[in-house]
Amino acid sequence: MVALLEIPAAKAFHALSDPLRLKIIESLRDSEYCVADLCDYLSVSQSKLSFHLRVLKEAAIVRSRPHGRWTYYSLNLPQIVALEQHLADFRYLTETVPTSLEYSTQ
Repeated sequence: MVALLEIPAAKAFHALSDPLRLKIIESLRDSEYCVADLCDYLSVSQSKLSFHLRVLKEAAIVRSRPHGRWTYYSLNLPQIVALEQHLADFRYLTETVPTSLEYSTQ
């Protein structure tokens, strides 16, 4: 059986399935931040944040760059655009799939 999503897309969508990871992405929308600043802003421990940043980085949703003693994280916009396009490829389904209201009246 062939998987519906390619492994990279599945990994990326899995990375988006956690509320804290979504908050991290939202925090990085306008600027890059180091781990310490993100910890303060999100009120989470460094170890918890590092775990979630690793998941996002493995899914190529965020990228990092070292700067002195710090590592700065930012969004990987080309990957986000690719994920949006992947979802857009399924937009035609919304025209053919019955809504939940249609299901309840059948």
